[in-house]
Order: sequence, then C-alpha cells, then structure tokens
Amino acid sequence: MTIDTLEALRALYPPAKERSLAKQLDALDAHCRNFVALSPFVVLASTGADGTMDASPRGGAPGFVLAPDAHTLWLPDATGNNRLDTLENIVATGRLGLLFMVPGVDETLRVNGDARLSTEPALLARFSEASKPPRLVVEVSVREAYLHCAKALMRSKLWDPSRHPPRSALPTMGEMLKDQIGDGAPAETQAEMLVRYAADL
Repeated sequence: MTIDTLEALRALYPPAKERSLAKQLDALDAHCRNFVALSPFVVLASTGADGTMDASPRGGAPGFVLAPDAHTLWLPDATGNNRLDTLENIVATGRLGLLFMVPGVDETLRVNGDARLSTEPALLARFSEASKPPRLVVEVSVREAYLHCAKALMRSKLWDPSRHPPRSALPTMGEMLKDQIGDGAPAETQAEMLVRYAADL
C-alpha cells in the first residue's frame, strides 16, 4: 500500500510530542550558537527551482561557520569540485537547510533559512586568515533552529571506533571512479589522492 495522503501518513503515527514541537526556535539561542562554534562539519540541503535536490557536506576547523548574531550564519565556500550544485540551488530558490554535527555528540543541530551568496569585501575579510580565502560566503537568515534528538546517531553508533569498518572495506575513490567513468586511465591510489587533496584543503 502506498501512503499518498497526509491523513494516511498521520494515521500510522501518534501525534508529535509537545516538547518536540516547542523546541523549534525562530532564532539561534546561546546553545545553538555554541553548537555551531564547536562544529567542524555541516551538511547543506538545498533544492533547485526545477526540484533538483542536493545534500552537500562541508567541513573546517570547529567554528568555521560563524554565527554573528541570533538570526545569521556565515559559511565560507571552500574549494571543491566546482559543480556548484548547492550554490546554484541557492541562486534559484534562496533556501537552505543545515545539519550541524559535533564529533562525539549524538545530538545534532538543524537550521533552516533564507540564503544568499555574498562577495562583500567586509564579509570575505572575516575569513581572510583561511589557508585558501573563499570566493564567496553563504549568508543564512535563520527561520528555524532546533536541536535534534540523539536516537539516529545512537542507533548508528557513529562515533564508536569499534563499529568503524576498515578503509579496505571499500575500494579507493580512484578505483570506484575508474569503474564508473571507465576512461582507461590507471586508478589513482589512496596515497596519491591524499597528496592531491592536501594542496586544496
């Protein structure tokens, strides 16, 4: 049976608990801002005008995303593969969802808001000490912010080293891309990839 109405969907679940609804804020309180300051990793979720979707990981030193006030986030755009999926979606729709993670912490922070891309010199200057200063900054006007419960990360035991598979459980990125693209070139080794990436971090 396909669930294709909100009524059918809601019939499968009990109502949301009052606390889970009340915890949604319309701004970043002190706890949210502290979470952002401790986070070295965030996933950006966006959609284009045509419904194209993207979820893109971004990382840096803890606090690489700045929260200058309760309603704003500044995220420097680090060097990447130049596909620009997320950035193109922001241009198209001006909307962005963010999921912040802190290593060893099972709770996450979800933030949704309006986004714009800025090359304002004063804003870029805030990130001038980065090893590679950004070409632009993603500025998010916060609409919703809430701490997400720990259940998903507890179930996955994401931070438990004893549950981490060895890197050899997967082929190297170079080997996987060789199979997918099939360009005939030798597969890049893991060591070669790390050397190449080091120049762009």
